[in-house]
Amino acid sequence: MDLYEHQGKELLRQYGIETLEGVVATTPDEAREAAEKLGGTVAVKAQVLTGGRGKAGGIKVVKSPDEARDAAEQILGMDIRGHTVRRVLIEAGAAIATEMYLSITVDRTARKPLILFSTEGGVDIEEVAEKSPESIVRLHVDPLVGLLPYQARELRFSAGLEGDVAKGVGKVLSNLYEAFTGADASLVEINPLVATEDGRVLALDAKVTVDNSSLYRHKEIAELHDVEAADPQEQRAQEAGLQYVKLDGDVGILGNGAGLVMSTLDVVAQAGGTPANFLDVGGGADAEKISAALDIVTSNPEVKSVLFNIFGGITRGDEVARGLMTAIERSNIELPIVVRLDGTNAEEGRRILAENTPQNVHTEETMLDAARRAVELGRG
Repeated sequence: MDLYEHQGKELLRQYGIETLEGVVATTPDEAREAAEKLGGTVAVKAQVLTGGRGKAGGIKVVKSPDEARDAAEQILGMDIRGHTVRRVLIEAGAAIATEMYLSITVDRTARKPLILFSTEGGVDIEEVAEKSPESIVRLHVDPLVGLLPYQARELRFSAGLEGDVAKGVGKVLSNLYEAFTGADASLVEINPLVATEDGRVLALDAKVTVDNSSLYRHKEIAELHDVEAADPQEQRAQEAGLQYVKLDGDVGILGNGAGLVMSTLDVVAQAGGTPANFLDVGGGADAEKISAALDIVTSNPEVKSVLFNIFGGITRGDEVARGLMTAIERSNIELPIVVRLDGTNAEEGRRILAENTPQNVHTEETMLDAARRAVELGRG
């Protein structure tokens, strides 16, 4: 679950990380009032769950309340990478001396938290990595031990920090690691982390992603979920208890088991297609759940064909076939659907499909043949 900037900053403040004073506004008039309260010169920042706001014109620095109102009027309603701006953060200004980058994420290969720090902040870290990789300090943390004082000193020394800035960065790093572990986050990022002319070190931005699986432990964070901003297919899948991730392709994919679905994505790519989604219906899915899953996948207008890949273990092939029939009857689906059934009751499932399927439903015995057929049918 991603947090908006203003929500991420509130979380960081709870862990002792200083930010600039800010007010969230949903109308131009509210933006003007907020700017007046904060002293006139402010930044008007679009609140969307994506990057690239500055390049898209979603961040403007203005010098008066009236200019803040005009800027908010321009930004509110703007589309930034498919996200509509419905609120802006009006934030006080600061005399910035240095911009830096600091983040903590999960290195899944090393199975440890990874700290990234650079004295070149304010730009995409990917751009920094490409142009000056030597400026990025990388540091793994043993999750069983936590961040140790010597590691914070090592990071400051490797980055060439000195004096008050070094002390300030060290304090922010310690607090940020506490936020990372305390909130069960998979990413906490401050870009830029700035040192001001009066010696303060504070977060000018905040990007926080919390592990969805931990939200039962963080009800106050779960309540921040913005239903209106959520992808409609992902929202429906969550409500139905399905594991769904939207992708950029046009071959809809359903399977039972995360490993099987991931393999199906690879096989579709091998067959020359592009997956439109990841959807795991889980073990033991009944006809009702299969029907809901298929309806969610086909509600994506980009989907041109559907690949249904099931290996019957707990999930029985005859139940899968009945679920597919139910979904087609309810939704009047006309897209080509390719079904690959194997495992428990697979023969019975194939028999049900053979006797009852309309012309747009096709069966294949192997995963590769099913993927090839789905890609071919999707191309028309």
